[in-house]
Amino acid sequence: MQDARLIAGSRHLTRPARREDGQPPTDTGAAPSLRRPAAVAAAFTLAQLALVVPGLGLGWDETVYVSQVGPQAPAAFFSAPRARGITFLVAPVAAFTTSVEALRIWLALLSGCGLFLALRVWRRLLPAPLLAAAGALFATLWVTLFYGPQAMPNLWVAYGALAATGFLLRAVRNPADRWALPGLGAGVALAALMRPTDAVWLALPLAVAAPLLRPARRRTLAVLSVLAAGLLLGCAPWIAEAYAQYGGLLARLRRASEIQGHLGWYLAVDDHVRALGGRTLCRPCDVPWRHPLSAVWFLALPLLVAGGVRAATRTRHRAPVVLATATGLVVAAPYLFTVGYAAPRFLLPAYALLALPVAQCLARAARRRTAAVLLAVAATAHLAVQYRILDGVADRVRRDTVTLGRVAAELHAQGVRPPCVVSGEDAVRVAFRTGCASRQPSGHDGSITPRGLAATGQRLPVAVLVSDLGGTPSYARSWRVHPLPDLGHRTGLRAHLSPGAAPAG
Repeated sequence: MQDARLIAGSRHLTRPARREDGQPPTDTGAAPSLRRPAAVAAAFTLAQLALVVPGLGLGWDETVYVSQVGPQAPAAFFSAPRARGITFLVAPVAAFTTSVEALRIWLALLSGCGLFLALRVWRRLLPAPLLAAAGALFATLWVTLFYGPQAMPNLWVAYGALAATGFLLRAVRNPADRWALPGLGAGVALAALMRPTDAVWLALPLAVAAPLLRPARRRTLAVLSVLAAGLLLGCAPWIAEAYAQYGGLLARLRRASEIQGHLGWYLAVDDHVRALGGRTLCRPCDVPWRHPLSAVWFLALPLLVAGGVRAATRTRHRAPVVLATATGLVVAAPYLFTVGYAAPRFLLPAYALLALPVAQCLARAARRRTAAVLLAVAATAHLAVQYRILDGVADRVRRDTVTLGRVAAELHAQGVRPPCVVSGEDAVRVAFRTGCASRQPSGHDGSITPRGLAATGQRLPVAVLVSDLGGTPSYARSWRVHPLPDLGHRTGLRAHLSPGAAPAG
């Protein structure tokens, strides 16, 4: 219902007169202009703390990022596509405590502040009620709520993209805006620090738009220079690491493509539709589409966006809404057409930007009383579906968290204690909870040979995890076997324990 009230409230917007310089009027006061977006950001934070944070352990990707700075276990293998941005974000907490709940609270607070600041950038471009409606539409998606308190980069790319797009418009509209150019550079740098390739796609439409918005030539050069500087600054750690560990930038890009299944032409739209039913990763996404209601809003999104652009062309909001739409479509394109699998979090930057034209569309429709009632009903149904999916996803992760704790306890009892090594299925999460290093003799990691792992097992505790899904490696077949609790779809989970692992007592 909050979405409906925010949308309906925009009916009371009046169209203020333009300033003498021909530019749209700025807000007359900071408090009135920011009150509604601030309320949305606060509600977003509280919803995370209540619905997501309690009992939610670290996922596989999160474990990789946190292990780079956490004291709990040796750092997990950091593959070519990953960037260090999210590790920097979690370091102030993860470097000093092993408490996952403390980390979740920290990230929930940060993500709430991030949403507010990203919306605040637009306060001179769009009315506060419209921004609040867009923020509410974005924040109430299950994928936004679920990833708000998680150590994952996509939401932060979304904030960087939203902020950078708004700052670019402010930079070309008002040369006296002292925050516009630094903000543009910071927004692009944030996105690049989190996911460099996403930032490149973000920079493309912004670079094209800068001269089309017809600022002074000197201003265009300044905007393009800042855009390039922000991109290079954010990508610098990733590029430096490419030369230090991969033999160059092109080599790292090739390796990243291999790990992501060889980027190329794929039609992954249907994969994303199926993934919205509650799959955090759909790879390969050959599963049946069991929850059609979960994707109704996604299928309606193109129509709502088109309606918002059409409505905006009749108002002073045309440039902000059109640029947000164009940028959102461009940042979505690589995940819809070049990656052969789906994860709902991939499209968070697109959802954040496209929420603006959708809010514009709904605000115009809500001017009619009948339409406002229908929107209120639709918003209520939408929130119910989003909550149900969120609850199911979070519950599944919580069950895995409990099971992983039992697996770690079993391994400890069997003598797998630091310094130790865990290999095999779900080794990253199990190793982190056990305080061990995770090493794989094949796959993306490939940081040790089978012979090397076998030799390590003679002097240190080594556990090779195997389930009914896969066979036992030859070097571990003679090792002691201990059954473990089933972990999700991994039934028959067991640990092959090396001679270096001696049971307690």
